[in-house]
Amino acid sequence: MTAANDSALQDSPTASPVQSPAQPTSTRAHRSIRVRPTVALALAVVGFLAVAALAPRLLATHDPTALDLMASLQGPSTEHWFGTDESGRDLFSRVVHGTRESLAIGLGAAGLSLALALVLGALAALAGRFVSATVNRFVEILFAFPTLLFALLLVAILGPSATTQIVAVGVGSAPGYARIVRGQILAARRSGYVEAAIALGHPRGVILRQHVIPNAVRPLVAVFTLCVGQSIVWASGLSFLGLGVAPPSSEWGALLDAGRAYVTHAPWLVVIPGLVIVTLALAATAIGKDIQARLESGDS
Repeated sequence: MTAANDSALQDSPTASPVQSPAQPTSTRAHRSIRVRPTVALALAVVGFLAVAALAPRLLATHDPTALDLMASLQGPSTEHWFGTDESGRDLFSRVVHGTRESLAIGLGAAGLSLALALVLGALAALAGRFVSATVNRFVEILFAFPTLLFALLLVAILGPSATTQIVAVGVGSAPGYARIVRGQILAARRSGYVEAAIALGHPRGVILRQHVIPNAVRPLVAVFTLCVGQSIVWASGLSFLGLGVAPPSSEWGALLDAGRAYVTHAPWLVVIPGLVIVTLALAATAIGKDIQARLESGDS
């Protein structure tokens, strides 16, 4: 009798520990919100630079414009973390105060680039055959036109400024992203849910507005973060060549331009701003790739 009862208890659904059906969902949710160490470090870098852009006085250790000729060209130390320039100005404070302008140029160029890419990519994918072919040829011409030559043309017309950098980098980067937008829209048009909407008799405008455009634009969230890092690198390169913001501005490219005359005697004037630019570009790339991976896996 006891053995029968034990057997019944073992067969009873309340006797054996059964995993809750919610456990796999909880595991997936935990996996989706888990942040890799590299992404966490990238977010910390971006957060630090955001504070530097919004409230530079909280981070700056000196007045970025204060001259101290007795302390000129000093190497990094406990008093001057990044060293000083030829006029004795604290390089760390100048990098901090230059963050706002550098990020503004990067965000402006990325926004302009993706706005042009959306227009050109949508026309190439959705317009008629003649318009599509015309837009494709125009994109190919822009793609083949060197960004540096376009920047030289803008400098000759507008003069070196932040606006010149934004327009040059934004227009120069747009063709590559326009191809991405065109491919995303064409892929969305051929998807099963669009074919089902067509079969149900939904109007073309509704299909484009509710299905094609949202699904084509969604991956651009990751592309935008990548574009910001790329735009800052391009803009800093233009400033280094004298085609952007000119010294004594604290913009990172202008710091590179000002420090290249002392590269043999004070290499930190070029190396440290360059490392800051590279660090931001790597952080933006890591965040963009993580967003892209989450979108592709459905863990948005």
